[in-house]
Amino acid sequence: MEKIYERKFFRFFCGFLSFSFLIIFWELSDNQGNNPVTQVLPPPSQFLPVLFESDFKIGLGSQSATIYQSITITLIRVLSGMSLAFVGSIIVGLLLSLSKWSELFFVPILSVIAPIAPIAWVPIALVIFGIGNLTAIFIVFMGVFFTLTIATIAEIKRVPTNYIFTAANLGGSKFKIWKSVIIPSILPGVFTLLRLNFIAAWMAVLAAEMTGLRDGLGTVVMTGRNLFNSNLILLGICIIGITGFAVDRILLFIQNKFFWWSTN
Repeated sequence: MEKIYERKFFRFFCGFLSFSFLIIFWELSDNQGNNPVTQVLPPPSQFLPVLFESDFKIGLGSQSATIYQSITITLIRVLSGMSLAFVGSIIVGLLLSLSKWSELFFVPILSVIAPIAPIAWVPIALVIFGIGNLTAIFIVFMGVFFTLTIATIAEIKRVPTNYIFTAANLGGSKFKIWKSVIIPSILPGVFTLLRLNFIAAWMAVLAAEMTGLRDGLGTVVMTGRNLFNSNLILLGICIIGITGFAVDRILLFIQNKFFWWSTN
């Protein structure tokens, strides 16, 4: 019998209840006189109306963009970078695994570059691409690609040898073994790491948008900072959190739906 705390509805209810208590406490703290905390962190009843007052637009004059456009462009940037990193890491990881010498020479380089924070690539990206979409996509790519490549090589080594022997005994060529045994075996693990690295990629694209881009969720926060508008800053932060959570749930759905053969 499934334990009650493992049921999806119960987990959703507990999460909903905790957020409800947080919002209620946040709102009540604003009614306790001159609270310095709420002056910096205004409650939802103060910053949420900013959306309706501005007709869901953020920015000044011709540079203003709707909140829907900001969310969409940020998602395009981060998903483009992650998709390129995912496909590239699979290809490079497979190629390096074909030769022990390639692994010995190139994996140490990957291991040195992988720990570098995505934000550290911002100055280089600005020099190469200037201020634009390519900068944000490049930063996301660099923040995810090397880790995923190392993970791909590690996943290949963990493929059970009896799978390979069985495929070979059944007449499978080397190409078919890679195509039908090794690649399906490594995809779930690499995609899981991609989902776990989404948070780093999300923070990276937001940092890139704060360097001067005219649209995106990072720009919403920077606009609030430039205008000394705490309501706009909190609005941007909340939208960033909710959107990031939604994308993570979508990636989890994709993982369970399309990589169903994984035993994890």
